Amino acid sequence: MFADICNMHILLVGATHSELDAIESAISPKENLKKHLSMAVTGVGLVSTTYSLLKIVSREKPDLILQAGIAGCFKMNQEGSVVVVRDEVVADMGVLESDEFRDVFDLGLADKHDMPYTNGHLPNPYQKLIKYSALPAVNGISINEITTEPDRIRSYQQRFDPFVESMEGAALHYVCIEERIPFLQLRAISNFVGERDKSKWQMKAALGALQTEIIGLIEKLLLEDENFFGF
Repeated sequence: MFADICNMHILLVGATHSELDAIESAISPKENLKKHLSMAVTGVGLVSTTYSLLKIVSREKPDLILQAGIAGCFKMNQEGSVVVVRDEVVADMGVLESDEFRDVFDLGLADKHDMPYTNGHLPNPYQKLIKYSALPAVNGISINEITTEPDRIRSYQQRFDPFVESMEGAALHYVCIEERIPFLQLRAISNFVGERDKSKWQMKAALGALQTEIIGLIEKLLLEDENFFGF
């Protein structure tokens, strides 16, 4: 079995301690998981996550990276569900001119087909892993400012058709595509995008569901033959 014959190293990252603490506590007594797993808090936002990931990757050289986190959702009544992000884009990197947003590709500051981009997006190329997760595969956007304004929400929906919003997902996709490291971004829905009344957020349910899915996925991965994913 995979866990017995393979030296696969899985790196599990999250932006904050709150997103990883429950997972770490649940994994602590599971020796078969611990020997294949390391965990790290990368910090909030794209800059911090990119820097942290590159440092960890250069030091540990993981075979697979899992990012676990909560997210806002662009659809109502999804709180407590867990999804895997198949495509990412940095949604707010550009300029607003005459009520029209132009990104860095529109401005000619970057080529939307240069690595690691595909038509300006950051799709996860490891489709077999996405399917193996058995989670709904969705589009995500990453932002530097949490979205609260209805006009901006509509703009993002029209431009990107996103299901979830985070502040770190695109950093994971960017680094892993460039470094050619298999990866998955798992997001548990805590709230509807734009809802700032945190009494309506379902953080506990989201974190509980995230813990269940992450641990289940890792346990399943470690039961596969070492050549199953072609890592």
